Amino acid sequence: MAVFSIHLFPIWVLIFSVFAFLAPSFFIELKGAIVPLLMAVMLGMGMTLRWADFRRVRTHRWAIVLGVSVQFLVMPLAALGLAKLFALSPALTVGLMLVGATAGGTASNVMTYLAKGDVALSVSMTLVSTLCAIVLLPFLTWFYLNETVAVPAWELLLSLLQLILLPVLLGVALNHFFPKPLALIQPVLPVFSMFAVGVIVAIVVALNQAQLHSLAWTLALVIVLHNAIGLLSGYSLARLFGFDARVARTVAIEVGMQNSGLSVALALKYFGAASALPGALFSVWHNISGSLLAAFWQRKARD
Repeated sequence: MAVFSIHLFPIWVLIFSVFAFLAPSFFIELKGAIVPLLMAVMLGMGMTLRWADFRRVRTHRWAIVLGVSVQFLVMPLAALGLAKLFALSPALTVGLMLVGATAGGTASNVMTYLAKGDVALSVSMTLVSTLCAIVLLPFLTWFYLNETVAVPAWELLLSLLQLILLPVLLGVALNHFFPKPLALIQPVLPVFSMFAVGVIVAIVVALNQAQLHSLAWTLALVIVLHNAIGLLSGYSLARLFGFDARVARTVAIEVGMQNSGLSVALALKYFGAASALPGALFSVWHNISGSLLAAFWQRKARD
């Protein structure tokens, strides 16, 4: 079991990513497994939670307000500032803004789970930020760039139900009614989650291999900095406002890990392939940086 240790998680993600980049065809064939894998991980996360965990979220409602505020204030401004600082093309600027103005991604819940954060809080923040993004993503894109984009509200709501809410609630219900049998498998759930994340990242890399081939290193640096700004601002502001380290880790991951899949879809629909490149790269990088943080914070939590 040591080979699947959380401390080796980033290494496995990198190995999966390199293999997918060099031999993408195998993982491209698995693209239909992304949704079932995410649902399975969410179900497993739910099986580690109790109803009381969600009732306790009410005591952290200001953490949700803070996290969502940072998400829609800092991340779009950071996208605009970095685009101007590095003189990105208009197409790449639009793509970066779509990343900055979107909601927290599903992967944030998984990384929070692996980082020993507050999973119930993370799920709640993802739900709130996704609902806010229906209005704020098109508004912020228009406000900062004078570009019009329509967010598929109904599809977003359905994905919330399918990928997050229903699997988590089912897992919580199973844990409520069958706590003893589930206690036997709970220790292996993080291992399954790590494996699932590794496969998902590999599929994302394989699907974006062509774009990554033509990647400019300037854009790569911009994506790394944008992600880092989200992670650092989320953590530092949460600590500044008096939240404990566990909540701060959750806010950091939620702010730093965006729903880049939605950004890619919107970019392709309204602006073209070049505008989809920031979201595609962000999809790869935020999973790698998230896995690194998850390993670091889980080790720190054990010390």
